[in-house]
Amino acid sequence: MKHILGALSLAIPLVLPCANTFAAPASGSFADNPEVIEFASNLAQREGFDRNDLLERFARIAPNDKVLQLIKPPVSPTQRSWERYRQRFINERRISRGVQFWQENPATLARARAQFGVPEEIIVAIIGVETEYGRNMGNFSVLEALATLAFYYPRRAEFFRTELEQFLLLSRENLMDPLAVRGSFAGAIGIPQFMPGSQRRYAIDFNGDGVIDLSGSTVDAIGSVARFLEQHGWVAGAPIAVPARTRAEPDRALIEAGIQPTLKVGELAQQGIYADADPNGVVTLVDLVSPGRSTEYWLGFDNFYVITRYNRSSFYAMSVFQLAEEIRARMPRQ
Repeated sequence: MKHILGALSLAIPLVLPCANTFAAPASGSFADNPEVIEFASNLAQREGFDRNDLLERFARIAPNDKVLQLIKPPVSPTQRSWERYRQRFINERRISRGVQFWQENPATLARARAQFGVPEEIIVAIIGVETEYGRNMGNFSVLEALATLAFYYPRRAEFFRTELEQFLLLSRENLMDPLAVRGSFAGAIGIPQFMPGSQRRYAIDFNGDGVIDLSGSTVDAIGSVARFLEQHGWVAGAPIAVPARTRAEPDRALIEAGIQPTLKVGELAQQGIYADADPNGVVTLVDLVSPGRSTEYWLGFDNFYVITRYNRSSFYAMSVFQLAEEIRARMPRQ
């Protein structure tokens, strides 16, 4: 979410519903909300916006109940299932379309790899998981979605108010009408589903036309994904993840050590967790659980952790990695 909230319905951590998680939207436009008026006044003072112009734009949108429904955690959260999650993203449709996407953009992907060190298949897989190669970029008003979450979703109001401000700055910098921009229900934009703050920090004009366009330019999207990963520590040629074999059920403390690699491969072997990897390598132990099935264990390296900066989920990172492997294996040899 740093972070980008691409595939954001998966990126926002699920929490148990609690009192005061949501504020009931008021009828009418945002311009009737005292908090919105204060927000516009502060933004005008700090960033030089026209307060009346901001309020006029807010007057043309209203709280969106569907946004609040989509971001709401399920009443009865389902048990985590890697098998179910994997089927959503690693399937014939996404693999074949990923091969097609690579074949349509080989020079751009190769240039991104040369400049940022990120393999073509990883870039392709992230775009495939996020929007199925630009086919599903969302059709919500980004201004309305962000404002709804900024002022009627108290649990993450601070985050979304920051993103709302970033979106207004982004719109001004790129001469965009903020009322015209469409995206996800959480305000993520374009082919790679960058949140506005991430777009301002990491997106690039990779086609050299003087404009950063993540919705209309596949070239800009490819370059921006690669740069995002590079800026978060991607190491060219370094491993991502390897399957692990276990002698018995691993100690929960190893799994709960966190997604950032801190465990030595050799030390894990002493505790009955084996993998074909350098004993001095530093990893995280990834547990891919599915109800009714044996848990699948992997060791994730620093590059695996970097993928989780795009979406803070080990399931997400493993989906990207495995989809990338499937796409690369399907590509015709040159």
